Amino acid sequence: MLTEHPCFSAHAHFRYGRIHLPVAPKCNIRCGYCDRRFDCANESRPGVTSAVVSPEEALVRVERALCQDNRLRVVGIAGPGEPLANSATWETLRLVHQHFPNLLLCLSTNGLTLADHLPELLDCGISSLTITVNSLSVHSAKHIYHAVAGSTDTDAISAFLTAQQEGAAKAVTAGVAVKINTVVIPGVNTDEIEEIARWAGRVGVSVMNLMPLIPQAAFQGVSPPNQSLLCDLRSRAGVYVSQFTHCRQCRADAAGVPGEPEGAYYR
Repeated sequence: MLTEHPCFSAHAHFRYGRIHLPVAPKCNIRCGYCDRRFDCANESRPGVTSAVVSPEEALVRVERALCQDNRLRVVGIAGPGEPLANSATWETLRLVHQHFPNLLLCLSTNGLTLADHLPELLDCGISSLTITVNSLSVHSAKHIYHAVAGSTDTDAISAFLTAQQEGAAKAVTAGVAVKINTVVIPGVNTDEIEEIARWAGRVGVSVMNLMPLIPQAAFQGVSPPNQSLLCDLRSRAGVYVSQFTHCRQCRADAAGVPGEPEGAYYR
């Protein structure tokens, strides 16, 4: 399965396609690095989409994509908000699974309600998950997350971190392939990367993706990590869990083979 998933496998990244369906606008976490106010067709970053579509419109997108390129293997929902906070996510997954049972279904989540929704995700046919885990400690997490389910309390952030870890472990136990995304924020969580990797390896995560900070929103004045730092962090984290190094930090409506020029397919 993962050998044809372009967001899990470096080999597949250049051979197979994925399509993200932007059906999930609402979010239950306020991250300091997130800014979904702008859209430019030439930019590639998480949370950006030209439009939010309905489940029915999403299904049409998949049909059109398959007609244009038979290398499509993965249908994912990655926003523009938190998929598990949007009812359209479930309808979309069921529609796609019903009409195209051979396609892999993937979902990106912050993990806040993952444990509660895992049975429903399995019923919808989900085979892989990406969970964004930026910290294991409240000390650094409170600088990254400005609100959790509407609360700014430290206890809410602590409960969120616990929920992420429990959700990831339960997903792995259930047979779901899990990738951990970690946004590398210099001066905030760089000292935790190795610890996150150690935890990820311990619970059975398939792969880890260290993503450089995109300076925007509350972190617009923070310089992203340079390549030397990223390489060092990946080397140290790789002792515990495999590292994915080809991430394009793609849009919530991204489509095509990630390793090929942006916009080459199914736009």
